Amino acid sequence: MIDLAKLTTEQRNPASAHIDSCSTLEMVTIMQQEDSRIALAIEKILPEIAKAIDEISLRLKNGGRLFYMGAGTSGRLGILDASECPPTYGTAPELVQGLIAGGIPAIFRAQEGAEDNPDLGVSDLKEHAFSKKDVLVGIAASGRTPYVIGGLNYAHELGALTIALSCSEHSQIAALADIALTPITGPEIITGSTRMKAGTAQKLVLNMLSTGTMIKLGKVYGNLMVDVKASNKKLQERATRIVMEGSGCTRGEAETALKEADGRAKLAILMVVTGLSAAEGRRALQKAEGHLAAAIRQSTHTQEER
Repeated sequence: MIDLAKLTTEQRNPASAHIDSCSTLEMVTIMQQEDSRIALAIEKILPEIAKAIDEISLRLKNGGRLFYMGAGTSGRLGILDASECPPTYGTAPELVQGLIAGGIPAIFRAQEGAEDNPDLGVSDLKEHAFSKKDVLVGIAASGRTPYVIGGLNYAHELGALTIALSCSEHSQIAALADIALTPITGPEIITGSTRMKAGTAQKLVLNMLSTGTMIKLGKVYGNLMVDVKASNKKLQERATRIVMEGSGCTRGEAETALKEADGRAKLAILMVVTGLSAAEGRRALQKAEGHLAAAIRQSTHTQEER
């Protein structure tokens, strides 16, 4: 028998004990008051989140990949975060990946029983040629999902970096991982419905992990997403605005630079600010390991020496 009594996420919340008899306004007020606790729970683990970002970015710089693994809501949140990296930061789809118990069908409809199989976690990682260079973030609100435990154990055996994201005290996956991220969000408004407070906390932490990592990898200049992939009209307009903001140029100059830079905002900004050609700019960015600020400094310094 599975003992859920010790799990924080499975306990009854006295604040919502009579929510079924509340007015609609009272109902949503209780929800909002409980949700307000989430930010504080995350604030308590900021040092651990920062450590995770540093370690993830180091491995990605050395050719590794980032994998999220979870079941149900936790798995979907990982897939959501991973899928946003290519359009936002211009990353290859393989760099950040999300795995869910039960595979693609489980994204849209619950696959009962899939999460109870630890071997499935292992096979999913093997299918993606997971190696010691990679990073695995195991996500489970309860901290006890067998699918995630199997994956974390396998990743640990390979020597890969393992990170556990859970929202319950006495988390099994926290004990297995190199870095434990455990925002304790307390009992849910609807008992056991971890898509609510726990899911929100997980989403916020995943936002931090991916965003912080991309900043470390040079995907951000100031607070501009300079590696945005202009794959639709909205993102094309955003790229134009980013070049204007990042270089102080006019719209016409930004559009011309983007055309010469094959739509790459980072390269276009460098060209406008330094006067480099597209080919020279690519070499400068490569030398600066993709960091625009460093490329501008180095290029400006070189020009001053001439």
